Amino acid sequence: MKPKSCPLPAALMLMLTLSACTLNSPLPAEPPPEPTPPPVIQVVTPPPAPADEIGPLLSYHQSLRRMSQGELVKELSGLGLQQRSPRVAIQMGMVLMLTRGSGDLARAQSLLDSVASSTDVDAAPFRPLAQLLSSNCAETRRLYDHADKLAAQQRDNQRRIDQLNDTLEALKAIERTLPVRPASTPQVNK
Repeated sequence: MKPKSCPLPAALMLMLTLSACTLNSPLPAEPPPEPTPPPVIQVVTPPPAPADEIGPLLSYHQSLRRMSQGELVKELSGLGLQQRSPRVAIQMGMVLMLTRGSGDLARAQSLLDSVASSTDVDAAPFRPLAQLLSSNCAETRRLYDHADKLAAQQRDNQRRIDQLNDTLEALKAIERTLPVRPASTPQVNK
């Protein structure tokens, strides 16, 4: 017996059926695109000053606050003898902020501004502290100026009050020297 061969139409039918199945079957879904990572925002912050540069200055400021005016003047004269450096300029500025002499705040602010605006490499760790102290000096000077203006206004107001009191007392004295009016009697119609 001869093996049976598939007639051509049956083979064609089988191929069409298989191709129809592949066309009707869902295609494999494409994988979703990878989400794009959010943009990286770089915040540029200056590196913090080493604690060994600023920490001792903060402790020094606390010790200055406990000193009397005489001790502060001695400390200032001792600092004046040292070689100029950003550290010494800040220390002098700190002392001048507390001495309460006329012009001391302006001198302190000048010293602190020189460190804050210096391009010297040695001044770099001290710049933020110098800027902070300088702005503190500026604010304190503004408050002192405002207090002086208020005191001047109060003196002017007190002078005006005294003048008005003097005028009032003078009017009272004039009133006391006036002759007394006779009491008026009611007129009767006749």
